[in-house]
Amino acid sequence: MEKSIKSSSINYGIYLALALVLYTVLCYVINVEMVVNFWINILVIPLTIIAVGVISSAKAKSILGGFMSFKQAFTAYFIPIAIAVTISTITTVILYNYIDPDTADYIKEMVITKTRDFMEGFGAPQSDINEAIADMEGQDMFAPATQLRSLAQSLVFFIVIGLIVSLIMKKKDPNEA
Repeated sequence: MEKSIKSSSINYGIYLALALVLYTVLCYVINVEMVVNFWINILVIPLTIIAVGVISSAKAKSILGGFMSFKQAFTAYFIPIAIAVTISTITTVILYNYIDPDTADYIKEMVITKTRDFMEGFGAPQSDINEAIADMEGQDMFAPATQLRSLAQSLVFFIVIGLIVSLIMKKKDPNEA
């Protein structure tokens, strides 16, 4: 049975990866400005990823007859997320470093502009704005090392959520000692 929950989780990971890659490609083809859309990047994408993790965990619980350990719940939650976010990151690195680096520069300029506008809107001191912009101008946001660091940070965030989800989803079989 353990193999079937891992298999199910891997399938969810592939589906989620395809959705994230499709989103990236559609943004690139249709309107690259969606890549820097605050609401999509802060709410929609992470909530979608978490939802798939929860669905995968619920499916695993169903496969296991309604009972599963914390470890099984966490594994079922985390496998699809790790697969999907990793594949999505690889796609982003390839797209913006090898296929079209000019678009990466355009996105960086949009991020800088949005950051400046955001900080000015909140009345940040000009020295802080200048410092933040200088830091951003010095970064290559799509470099493999930068994307790898971002991947690690994302996985840590999703691990914390996964621990909470796993606590909620676990259910001990009363027939086991």
